[in-house]
Amino acid sequence: MTRLTNYISRLFFVLLLIPAVSIGSAAAQSGGRLVILRAPNFGWNLALHLQIDGRSVASVVQGRSYDRFIPAGRHVLTVSAVPNMYFVDATSIGLTVRPGHVYAFMAMWEDPYRVVLRPTLLTPAQLAQLRP
Repeated sequence: MTRLTNYISRLFFVLLLIPAVSIGSAAAQSGGRLVILRAPNFGWNLALHLQIDGRSVASVVQGRSYDRFIPAGRHVLTVSAVPNMYFVDATSIGLTVRPGHVYAFMAMWEDPYRVVLRPTLLTPAQLAQLRP
């Protein structure tokens, strides 16, 4: 009798997990992909500090990029260079994310004291090479 009880309890547990995994997968896919690259001349001794909706999410150093899924909806992307030796203000842009879309930006210097994000067009092959 214990084998039957053990089998039934395991089956019941597995059946409980299936909806939870399905809900988690659907929630993860309901957004877009955000890719942020550093311009080649950004600076070897500087990191790109990225905030999304006021939350710090990454400091991107030389040779790295930011590549993550972001929930659908309206967001504010804010970037700055760190360390901020010249007390330069951070710059922000608005972004409305739609499910399944890819948003690629290049972080670059607009002038000696201002870091900005500019949209960039990447081919599917280039995006595939950037997979985290």
